[in-house]
Amino acid sequence: MSSHNFATLRYTALRIGLFVASFAVVWVLAYLHVIPLAVGASNTVWMLLLAIVISAPLSFVLLRKQRDAMSEQIVAKVDRQRERLAAHAGQEDGLG
Repeated sequence: MSSHNFATLRYTALRIGLFVASFAVVWVLAYLHVIPLAVGASNTVWMLLLAIVISAPLSFVLLRKQRDAMSEQIVAKVDRQRERLAAHAGQEDGLG
């Protein structure tokens, strides 16, 4: 099977990996007191939100090729489904 068949899975895995790496960097910076820690138990939530804010623009830039491949895969599947629906509709019209 071609690697194009797994474009969505690859993009999702890379996106999660980028988030985990961003969270690790945020955690190290918080541990070293480079960035301020939040109050009380909200520290984890603060670090998760900061990791999301960091990983989102990075994934937009770094994962462009994978996102385009995933988009092509989805468009191809939607086109095939439309063709099937049109063929079935044509068969039903012929029966009536």
